[in-house]
Amino acid sequence: MSSDTPHAPQAPQVPTCYRHPGRETYVSCTRCERPICPDCMRDAAVGHQCPECVRDGNRTVRQARTVFGGRVATRPTVTLTLIAINIIAYVGELTSPSFVGRFEMLGVWKQFGQVVPGYGVAEGEWYRLITAAFLHVPLSQGTFGITHILFNMWALWVLGPQLEQVLGRLRFSVLYLLSALGGNVLLFLVDPSQPALGASGAIFGLFAAFFVVGRRLGVDTRGIVFLIVINLMLTFTVSDISWEGHVGGLITGAVLAAAFAYAPRGRQQAVQVAVSAIVAAVLVVLTVVQTTALTA
Repeated sequence: MSSDTPHAPQAPQVPTCYRHPGRETYVSCTRCERPICPDCMRDAAVGHQCPECVRDGNRTVRQARTVFGGRVATRPTVTLTLIAINIIAYVGELTSPSFVGRFEMLGVWKQFGQVVPGYGVAEGEWYRLITAAFLHVPLSQGTFGITHILFNMWALWVLGPQLEQVLGRLRFSVLYLLSALGGNVLLFLVDPSQPALGASGAIFGLFAAFFVVGRRLGVDTRGIVFLIVINLMLTFTVSDISWEGHVGGLITGAVLAAAFAYAPRGRQQAVQVAVSAIVAAVLVVLTVVQTTALTA
């Protein structure tokens, strides 16, 4: 007879979550097959996946793009940010009387026909080319002060989200800022001693872009054409309006929008980047040339 004694069968080991070893589970990731607890489960098309597999999968998924190559923007983040900056700047104007004088567009400051050194773009205050686009006529100058910012912000709110959605946030930001710069650069070239402020140059750039993009997409553009014509009529008939800022923004916006909308599909991004860089470079060169001429 055998003297061996039978051994008691061992209970099977219960699997535990690979991220939380103290938690028992019978669910495994459908991708890597590691056990996962309820806190680590991520719903998948079939079963559940662990957080690492979900993260790895997202890296390989191509992000949705607009027809013009930009990332799809579900919320008008850039538009809302621009509106907020304009409002904050306007509050700054109300709280500090010298705020406008420090940041408005001014090429050179002249007194009695002589250039006053230390003030203006030509004297090294290049930031005025951009900061002026976020300022508006203060309330102290009558009802036009509040009307100025209200109209520009209304136009930005109406046109901005649609353009931001179809162009993507980056292209929309480039369009807005370079249009604002283009308007102020034209003013610097034509009438450098004339102070100006307002987002109108950027808004006219949006007008132009809305028309170009609309034509590219085959939608009715008669409404924006009417808006452009009316605003151009006001630009050249109402006093104290900088036509240079409006026309400069309109031209810059049209050029950029054409590049964004009509770039060949195979070289879309390269053409868009190249044209944006060229437009920015031209504006910088024109500013440098005018600065040299004014300070010679």
